[in-house]
Amino acid sequence: MDIKIEKVCTDDELKSIAVLANEIWHECFPGIISEQQIDYMVEKFQSYDAMKAQIGGQSYSYLGVYDGGELCGYIGIKPEDDERFFLSKLYLRSDKRGQGIASVMLKRVFAEAEKAGKKTVYLTVNKHNDHAADVYKKTGFTIKALTVTDIGSGFVMDDYVMEYKL
Repeated sequence: MDIKIEKVCTDDELKSIAVLANEIWHECFPGIISEQQIDYMVEKFQSYDAMKAQIGGQSYSYLGVYDGGELCGYIGIKPEDDERFFLSKLYLRSDKRGQGIASVMLKRVFAEAEKAGKKTVYLTVNKHNDHAADVYKKTGFTIKALTVTDIGSGFVMDDYVMEYKL
């Protein structure tokens, strides 16, 4: 395993992340949310245009995850104005799961949060995404709240808000 995690700095890198996001969402979320909601959420939150706007106007950063030089995952992070650090996105292609890569990704998130002077990392995870919620729990995240967020077009995000104290 030769894992490298690098900040996304160019439009081409961000476009590659957007292509990967579409692939991962369509392999990960069927059975959890509808195909229509997957398409809607990818366009609204994970497309090149959405991520470009998040970087440009919302203080997000994206990190590409490479195994042997091949892009296989990505991370979206955002420092909040308070002591919290938002882990917006942490996704890994299905063929790379179960190899310890997600643990390396989370360690990088924690390091970025500490570098930013934050005390907690928080995220949202779909209440029906048992595998992801279990991974976060095993890492030390705890459920802090339950939320249902209207995201438009008749769709909602039905999530746990989870937190990790640094």
